Amino acid sequence: MDPIVDIDFIDNRTPAQAAACDTHVTQESNTGKSRKLYIESYGCAMNFSDSEIVSSIMFEQGFDTTSDIAVADLVFLNTCSIREKAEQTVRNRLGQINHYKKKNPGLMVGVLGCMAERLKKSLLEEEKIVDLVVGPDAYRDLPNLISEVDGGQKAVNVLLSREETYADINPIRLNSNGVSAFISIMRGCDNMCSFCVVPFTRGRERSREPYSIVREAQALVAQGFKEVTLLGQNVDSYKWAAEDGTETVNFAQLLEKVALLSPELRVRFSTSHPKDITDEVLYTIKKYDNICKYIHLPAQSGNSRVLELMNRTYDRAWYMNRVDAIRRILGDDCGISSDMIAGFCTETEEEHQDTLSLMEYVQYDYSYMFFYSERPGTLAARKLEDDIPLEVKKRRLDEIINKQRETSLARNKRDIGRVHKVLVEGKSKKSKEQLSGRNDQNKVVIFDKKHYQKGDYVNVFVHDCSVGTLFGEAVD
Repeated sequence: MDPIVDIDFIDNRTPAQAAACDTHVTQESNTGKSRKLYIESYGCAMNFSDSEIVSSIMFEQGFDTTSDIAVADLVFLNTCSIREKAEQTVRNRLGQINHYKKKNPGLMVGVLGCMAERLKKSLLEEEKIVDLVVGPDAYRDLPNLISEVDGGQKAVNVLLSREETYADINPIRLNSNGVSAFISIMRGCDNMCSFCVVPFTRGRERSREPYSIVREAQALVAQGFKEVTLLGQNVDSYKWAAEDGTETVNFAQLLEKVALLSPELRVRFSTSHPKDITDEVLYTIKKYDNICKYIHLPAQSGNSRVLELMNRTYDRAWYMNRVDAIRRILGDDCGISSDMIAGFCTETEEEHQDTLSLMEYVQYDYSYMFFYSERPGTLAARKLEDDIPLEVKKRRLDEIINKQRETSLARNKRDIGRVHKVLVEGKSKKSKEQLSGRNDQNKVVIFDKKHYQKGDYVNVFVHDCSVGTLFGEAVD
């Protein structure tokens, strides 16, 4: 196992989390439109959700989607800037797309998202194949930008907004399994973690009007969806206020509104920030059986000095207090996952050991683990020296991964001998005679197909496990 690639060795990710590591490609929509749009989405779940918004906007402009880049009239790469590797992946892909542009000189190529926002006009100069560059808050301007390119010009709009939430746009569900869907509840981030580019590429935090969120969820229920994931850079800081001051809605109240739509609708959310997650949210999760007992709570480090350098605005004791609250209110079975960064600026060996000891204390079900990668423009890049040697970063990351494998296996063993309610998402990757779904705690469960189908809730008795998967038998 190579510990330096994106870590997905524990394959029990929600669709939202899978989007954080995977590339998503548009599916076919043949409604008779005159032009074809092909989108590849990289990075976080917000990017995948944004691609659904872009597809809706472009549908109104006469574009069907396609999964075959060779027949496309317009290619979008919806990009990520969270690490250097993510940007290099996009640059390599642009080189490959150049092959299609040589065959079809009329092919339009656009770069969307965080990489577009970070590099702006320089991207047109560095990547000659690119015709338009569009930031995350400028997708409504795509029709105008496409017209400019049709007229032979290059086009750029990377203006950030303090208001844009795309609340009135009905997303076209891309690559949908018909079971799970994303709902974006807010955009941007105000946290200013020293290692992170998101505040610079996605702008200031703003919350979407709650009733538009509820309407979107209602529409998904009517279409037969069984699970929604509420998305935000920091969902716990969601707060909407009516212009006339008569009403405010916080995240706990929004969770309740969505949960009340249908007891058959599972509700997930991502991502929580340790500084903001409240007991009110935890008690709301406890109150409703259809709000999943699973929380992604990124720690990034287990050492208070390093957390201060990261500008995470909490320390080790605060984080442990929040974990204790989760266990007290939701019980030991509540799933908790995390993000961890190995080798942040000036991190000592003792401070690295604090991360390992925090992992031991929390007993995460799984984590996303990386070594520190300096990103241009961030506070850390400007103020701190990236002084940990690469071989030390790799070794520390390897130790974090090994610790996570150990705790993941221990957590999964606790589930043996129990019956779990599983939402079937489709066939198992390894056998058409088996189905795959997730339990309340977001763990993948594999069991024999029998008469069950995608979208069914199935009670499964778990009799075995691996580091990343539970294995069981359906029971009536």
